[in-house]
Amino acid sequence: MDDSAVERVLILGAGPAGYTAAVYATRANLSPLLLTGSQPGGQLTTTTEVENWPSEVSISGPELVERMYKQVEHLGARIVVDSVTSVDLTRRPFTCVGESGTNYRSDALIIATGARARLLGLPSESEFFGYGVSACATCDGFFYRGRRVVVIGGGSAAVEEALYLTKHASRVILVHRRGTLRAEKVLQARLFNHPQIEVIWNSVVEEVIGRKSPSAVTHVRLRNVDTQARQDIATDGVFVAIGHDPATDLFAGQLARDDHGYLITKPDSTATAIPGVFAAGDVKDRIFRQAVTAAGMGCMAAIEADRFLSVERASRDANSGSVGSQYCFV
Repeated sequence: MDDSAVERVLILGAGPAGYTAAVYATRANLSPLLLTGSQPGGQLTTTTEVENWPSEVSISGPELVERMYKQVEHLGARIVVDSVTSVDLTRRPFTCVGESGTNYRSDALIIATGARARLLGLPSESEFFGYGVSACATCDGFFYRGRRVVVIGGGSAAVEEALYLTKHASRVILVHRRGTLRAEKVLQARLFNHPQIEVIWNSVVEEVIGRKSPSAVTHVRLRNVDTQARQDIATDGVFVAIGHDPATDLFAGQLARDDHGYLITKPDSTATAIPGVFAAGDVKDRIFRQAVTAAGMGCMAAIEADRFLSVERASRDANSGSVGSQYCFV
């Protein structure tokens, strides 16, 4: 990689948002460079089965990521396995320094670094993640039709997950470490009045229990934080709903973030407050957090980056007195 080169578009992240941005940027003849980051594919790589991606009846997360990679590679986008350790967005071209030591400079930057679900940190949770343990009810609730599931958490996100799961599961048990919920009152009312939902208070999960061949969750072991008493609860699935952490620490002090750490963009846009810098996918989306919505925002970011560069080029040509061809994205 030539440190002196200036890319027209640099894309950070190789999830649905980043790969889709690369597709559209390549088709706009922007010759994008995509840096994969430390976890190419993002949260999709931990998803065993995807049934809500258009055109696919059922596909594993890793296989879907592999298809995205092959499409981008086929179109001619450049993909580099590197993680950015620091950025300078105070001047253009923007500079991103890779873990490899390479300086990546670009006229436009698309940030698609994603987010990671907060987990409990239990070895057994990791062992069964994707095999009964999930961090997304919208993604995986369908697989628990008529079955019994446990939701862990006490905020609005956990209550919403529990309510959503009643569409599929026969019984939903919400486990919270405190004696009161932090969720919005209207959500609490719906939860407490729902006949399929049970709440276990003042308890934490100590272990996820299951079988290995084939891998499947059968129980969770709970500990009451007041009495220290332990009990095993039968369940087919465990949904961890204690929040997400967007990968935005890299941009602290340079880009505006909300109270939860998500990048702030202009309304109905992926544009940040810095001209030429765009954010797409879970790095800016605290509400939906779906692969398909991330892909849609990747498309938006590429189109907006193309328009930004086209307007800038037209302005530069006008000021220089040269006649440039008008570019129209199709």
